[in-house]
Amino acid sequence: MEELEHTCPHPRTTLTKPAIFARETSCDCRAPHEKLTIAQARRGTPVDRPVRVYADGIFDLFHSGHARALMQAKNLFPNTYLIVGVCSDELTHKYKGFTVMTEIERYEALRHCRYVDEVLRDAPWTLTPEFLEKHKIDFVAHDDIPYSSAGSEDVYKHIKEAGMFVPTQRTEGISTSELITRIVRDYDVYARRNLQRGYTAKELNVSYINEKKYRLQNQVDRMKEKVRTVEEKSKHFVYRVEEKSHDLIQKWEEKSREFIGNFLELFGPDGTWKQVFQERSGRMLSYALSPRESPCNSPPRELSPLRSPSPPSHPARWHNARPSPPTSPKGASASISSMSEGDEDEK
Repeated sequence: MEELEHTCPHPRTTLTKPAIFARETSCDCRAPHEKLTIAQARRGTPVDRPVRVYADGIFDLFHSGHARALMQAKNLFPNTYLIVGVCSDELTHKYKGFTVMTEIERYEALRHCRYVDEVLRDAPWTLTPEFLEKHKIDFVAHDDIPYSSAGSEDVYKHIKEAGMFVPTQRTEGISTSELITRIVRDYDVYARRNLQRGYTAKELNVSYINEKKYRLQNQVDRMKEKVRTVEEKSKHFVYRVEEKSHDLIQKWEEKSREFIGNFLELFGPDGTWKQVFQERSGRMLSYALSPRESPCNSPPRELSPLRSPSPPSHPARWHNARPSPPTSPKGASASISSMSEGDEDEK
């Protein structure tokens, strides 16, 4: 903590506390307050003799344009002490018009601007030599546009002639008048907004008829918002269904290709089923061509009366014994002749 305090060029109080209010005389400089030129101020001054710069204004609806002007005033010279004068409600309403913020609110807004060292309340509309001497002001900072008011073409004319005026630049596109114009232009929108947030028609200075109209419009807007929400949810649901449908179609195509491949592998020209069928057909054909013999105990078939009886079989046939073939041609002819003789005897 001690190292941080030594290395920090500015005390912590400048960042944690608001600016002070000016007293009757706020110049606590120990060095003699001699008049400075702009060149001397830009070269730098001793630490105990800062350049006292004064910037005044109304600062209603304090915005970034105000803050940027004060930032420029604070950085005009290497060692600057910035005093900001804020005009009272009475003086402002007399010479400029009604304000949105009260003088107390405007004072506090300036106190919490980081560039401000001191706030002077109830500042004068026109700066007199006596006022400048009283507060030991070296230079006055303001934009260079002539400010006509209180019967004068430029209230800063005598300051410029005395060589005490230092110009700052305005920020385009932002001003108190611009902000008020936006509110007036969209009055119905802001009236409906505050009614919806709990303000009464009396607080908003809204008539009974306009109050009912605004509340009806708020109900219509809420209904439109609900419809938009339903539409968004419907779009999201349709998107999810399309995404899932795409995934299902993709999976179905993959399964279909797998099924067709398995079917062709089984029933195709060179499929497994054809091989199995061929093997079974071969076994059935071989079985048909070489049938099994009848069992030994099966009864003999009865002869048909229209057909001649076959010669009696040798008993040895039932025992699966085949006659031995003739060993020579003579034996074969003898057996044939014996068979023919037997036929003649039966006739």
